[in-house]
Amino acid sequence: MSFGGKLDSLAVPFASSASLALLPELTSQRAVFTNMNPPNKDIPGNPIHRRTFIRRTAAFAGATAVMSIVPRRAFAADTPTMVNSIRSLSNPYHATWNQGGQAFAKSIGAEYVTLVTEGDSEKGIADIRAILAKTGGNMVLNVDPNDSPDARPIVEACVKAGAYVTTQWNKPADLHPWDYNPNYVAHIAFDGVHYGEDTANALIKAIGGSGGIVALGGILSNTPAIERKTGLENALKANPNVKLLDFQVANWKSTEAFNIVSAWLTRFGGDIKGIWAANDDMAVGTLEALRAEKLAGKVPVTGIDGIKTAIEAVRAGEFAATVSWDPYWQGSMGLSIAYAAKTGKIDPAKEPKEHREFYGTGVLVTKENADEFYKTHIESEPKIDFNDLWGRVTGQIRQS
Repeated sequence: MSFGGKLDSLAVPFASSASLALLPELTSQRAVFTNMNPPNKDIPGNPIHRRTFIRRTAAFAGATAVMSIVPRRAFAADTPTMVNSIRSLSNPYHATWNQGGQAFAKSIGAEYVTLVTEGDSEKGIADIRAILAKTGGNMVLNVDPNDSPDARPIVEACVKAGAYVTTQWNKPADLHPWDYNPNYVAHIAFDGVHYGEDTANALIKAIGGSGGIVALGGILSNTPAIERKTGLENALKANPNVKLLDFQVANWKSTEAFNIVSAWLTRFGGDIKGIWAANDDMAVGTLEALRAEKLAGKVPVTGIDGIKTAIEAVRAGEFAATVSWDPYWQGSMGLSIAYAAKTGKIDPAKEPKEHREFYGTGVLVTKENADEFYKTHIESEPKIDFNDLWGRVTGQIRQS
């Protein structure tokens, strides 16, 4: 990153106060600024003890708490900085999102910064305000707000600074890009009701259409969590022979899911025929709990996000399904759309509303298409046409 000073390349795990002083405006007590992308390590297939799983996951998350300052390069002085703000690099979904952002920034010769909230709304907003001040507003932001209310102060800060912003997933229903022309360029989401129902139906099919299931939800105030739960409920209404034994919130986290599912296995035992999870990270924690009890492959699981571990679990018969949003596309195209507005390629005010608030394209991955999906999306780097801004638009987001 270049913030006006001549800095040598530096990576500082748990950065000291001396190193953090190099970027005073950008270092709140727990700030994490990085363009590093940690390896996407799969969780081993062998059963592990509960404490071992939690310790490994915590250690991996801690390894992402670093600050990286890349060497200055010969960027044009007026080239805006590309910024992705995401929840956590320890989540493979957001790690892939980060790779997409890096690829887009490289394609236009721009500097790239990743802001990591680690699920802290106050920190996420403060870090964005800090990078806006440091760049003088000459930046493009692609942000997955930690929670829906966070989107408003983030957008307003960008508008005030003259930056261009795309939001994804979370925003208040009454916050619209066309109310903040031209700086608030677009909001991208995916139809959580539709895909939550699709994965629930895949699970119901896998258990033979009857029996008890349990379900894991994301942060209850998050729009995707609300929509996906609604999809699950729709599928259950259409399948009265399937009983929801319990629903609990695991906040999108594998460790919380592991603990909840471990308790469920003790409480419900063989009554659990399948497990529905609102994202892949929770589904992976679920799978590890099943592996610890030698139940992997016997109790089907579904997730959502299409991360590598989930696709491999579908291929192995341990997951019944997942849904891929293509986070590589999200990380790159969110920047590309806002950059097109910043550079005058598009005039947001003249774009139709289905280009301003839109659903992207998801892919349901089951045993039938998992091998081909793995070859095209996991084994090889996704091929994205960064100029095809609207190619995956499937319609305007429903207004609640």
